[in-house]
Amino acid sequence: MDTIRTAILGYGRNGSTMHAGGVGTNKGFTMAAVCDIDAKRRDEAAQRFSCPAYTDHRKMLAKEKLDLVIIVTRTDQHCAMTCDALSAGANVLVTKPWAVNAREARTMIAAAKRTKRMLLPWLPTFWGADTRRLREIIEQKTIGDVFMIRRIVTAFGTRSDWQTEKRCGGGYLLNWGPHIVFPAVLIGGGKPRTVYGNMKQVINPGDVEDNFFAAITLSNGTLVLAEHTMTPTAMPNWIVQGTKGSVIVHGKQLTLIRHEPPKPDDPTKYADMKGAKPSESVETLGDIYGDTNEIYAAIAKAIRGEAAYPVSLDAALELSTIFDAIRSSNEKKRIVSM
Repeated sequence: MDTIRTAILGYGRNGSTMHAGGVGTNKGFTMAAVCDIDAKRRDEAAQRFSCPAYTDHRKMLAKEKLDLVIIVTRTDQHCAMTCDALSAGANVLVTKPWAVNAREARTMIAAAKRTKRMLLPWLPTFWGADTRRLREIIEQKTIGDVFMIRRIVTAFGTRSDWQTEKRCGGGYLLNWGPHIVFPAVLIGGGKPRTVYGNMKQVINPGDVEDNFFAAITLSNGTLVLAEHTMTPTAMPNWIVQGTKGSVIVHGKQLTLIRHEPPKPDDPTKYADMKGAKPSESVETLGDIYGDTNEIYAAIAKAIRGEAAYPVSLDAALELSTIFDAIRSSNEKKRIVSM
């Protein structure tokens, strides 16, 4: 194909900026259509890309011949819209979270297999500078064998949109979990075996959580602690602990601390166990949520069959299964096995 004929379904804040930007600046794509229920958004898209703008995605799919549909709508709409687009013969990129639960995720995967079209989960932290650097540090055993990974995102603000409503697939676990849980489990390098979850609604309106905490034990023994919490206090975004040091990340600043304390011949000399002063280095990272242009270049290669899409359906399904386990653990007040 000369260019990938693309449509954005949901031309809101992220659709009109992040995704439209990725399509507009990458020569491999042509914006063939846009669909949104808001008239102002449709007019903006039509003027920007000189393409038709639709109110109903089914009419768009019936009229336009599309290679790729990018779905950036409410979470509760993702599954049905994905299946519609796949059945119309288009490949589909679904924003995070791609599904409300694992049942919906399996329905979308089955639709992709049935239609022989590509289903691409949007998980941009796979390309995040912090994720990449931490994976490198762990794989090279720079801090020895990693036994604990803490991933924290904080906020202290309220919102009153659909993200606060359960019926719309709202809640911070689905909204922020892909940015928090996914990269932490990814760099941990093992499969989730047990999950403990705690969810609370603290300062936001609505009927869903704005705080969540998860303790996930991986098959290699690594413990992942992942949370979104409401606090005005700055906290580290990452703390990765190994047998020969640790890594602390605040935003784009990564501090690598390497230390291997000697074991004294005399076990009573506890003070000497600290050994020499640890070595410490500081790095400045790039985009922690990934470079959109790089991600869209990867999408183009996948659709053209030039390279596999780096985020697999299995990985995205596993994440949905973890989210289900966190909810189940919170409801049952016990650890859940996977």
